[in-house]
Amino acid sequence: MSEIKYTCPYCGKEFDITTYDSVHADDDPDLRERCISGDLFRYSCPHCKKDFMIQYPLVYSDREHQFVLWLSTQEVKDTLKKQAIPLIAQGYRLRRVATIQQLAEKIQIFEDGVSDVAVELAKFDSFIDFTENRNGKKEDITAIEYQRTKDDVMKINIRTDDKGMSFLIPAGSLQEELDQHKDRYAVDDSEFPLIDSQWMTELFQESAGKA
Repeated sequence: MSEIKYTCPYCGKEFDITTYDSVHADDDPDLRERCISGDLFRYSCPHCKKDFMIQYPLVYSDREHQFVLWLSTQEVKDTLKKQAIPLIAQGYRLRRVATIQQLAEKIQIFEDGVSDVAVELAKFDSFIDFTENRNGKKEDITAIEYQRTKDDVMKINIRTDDKGMSFLIPAGSLQEELDQHKDRYAVDDSEFPLIDSQWMTELFQESAGKA
């Protein structure tokens, strides 16, 4: 935890804010909740009373569910990669997330005990179904989100300006796809990969190019 000076983007006045270099979910469940809600990154200027979000680099770890997330728009540093080696040997999943929203979603995915690669595949399939079979328009989509996995069924929400649509996908069929094409969906945890929609889209584009 650090206290730093920050200049309000609205009134230009300085004030002190508290930031966190790391969050250990097992030791501080309150900080875990604040990561998921986004409140950890929400601040209010004491001068003009405006509220805003500040994203900063953060390492989030969870011993119970064995994963570590690195919140950053930058590539992972070598020092963090070195720390990854013993964690990988223990079965940890290591990821980089680029936004606060991705951090919250990835926490839920791994706490649910599902593969984030399977989630991105489900999102991709839902997008194709929405645009090609449900008369949905790509430009109307504001977000594609993971909601939950229950009774071996994954729920994906596609949000649009009006209301959007939900898709229920058998988790077993997603895992079958991953098992049949292990090389395509292989992930190198030591690199703290950013597994998101762009990553999945590039995989399919690459596969199409080789066909």
